[in-house]
Amino acid sequence: MKELEILNRPRRLRSNLILRNMVRETRMDKASLIYPIFVKEGQGIKEEISSMENQFRYSVDMLPYALEEIAKSGVSSVMLFGIPNKKDECGSGAWMQEGVVQKALMKAKSEHPELYYITDVCMCEYTSHGHCGMLKGEMVDNDKTLPLLAKTALSHVQAGADMVAPSDMMDGRVKAIRNLLDSNNYTDTPIMSYAVKYASAFYGPFREAAGSAPAFGDRKAYQMDYHNRKEAIKEALTDISEGADIIMVKPALSYLDIIREVSNEINIPLAAYSVSGEYAMIKAASKLGYIQEDNMICETATSIYRAGAGILLTYYAKELAKFMDEGRIG
Repeated sequence: MKELEILNRPRRLRSNLILRNMVRETRMDKASLIYPIFVKEGQGIKEEISSMENQFRYSVDMLPYALEEIAKSGVSSVMLFGIPNKKDECGSGAWMQEGVVQKALMKAKSEHPELYYITDVCMCEYTSHGHCGMLKGEMVDNDKTLPLLAKTALSHVQAGADMVAPSDMMDGRVKAIRNLLDSNNYTDTPIMSYAVKYASAFYGPFREAAGSAPAFGDRKAYQMDYHNRKEAIKEALTDISEGADIIMVKPALSYLDIIREVSNEINIPLAAYSVSGEYAMIKAASKLGYIQEDNMICETATSIYRAGAGILLTYYAKELAKFMDEGRIG
């Protein structure tokens, strides 16, 4: 048999684990993970979210137990979402000194100061109508909402937030927040902007978890149309020009092309949010025996990093940290 003359053999670099790890193109570590957590008013509460198996709502007094578990996993950053008891037309609970996120921050900082605390800045959990700002008729009034978002961000930072993350998708909100933080001597507090946030069906379980579904209509007048690609670049560059320090793409799995495009265009860190619907689908398919959950967690997370994200918000943060320790991913 004539000897084949194959000069380029890609399999050479796949022959054993040490070599595969050496030439790995996509690398992740635990410092890049952010764990989202829901905090609600009340006492003694740890209640499972029905649409998100093994995810919970915690009252402020129970929060330290969750934070201890997060810290032990090796995850160092959390994103706090607040669930108030009372809501009103303007979402005033969002910026109250005794608001649920503000109280959670003070408790968290006293019990687990080693963790890094990021807060979601939005109105939808706090408004009686479930939209992300002040209403004018049945439309959100962009400009009247901006000072409320800025006031909310400032209240979070005053309560101990290390970073704020506006998720409302109002035009100009990054600039409004940056200006108010700077004028109050919080010039070193970073802003992670949900700059590229699509109107998505993947948010369903989150809205059940946070009680933030709109009472009427939808959010397509302010969240992005998922048909649009170039608009993502426009949104990202606009927020950078207004002072954003980190840009986020949300959701993640159906928007890997967007993550790559934005990554190619910007020169600041890029985050992606693997949202509730993505988590719920993996959980459901695993429960039915259709997939192997651990392998799916590793593969989907890697795809997000491979697409260009350097930071990942995910409900699987603790599991991913474990898999990184075991060398299964990273």
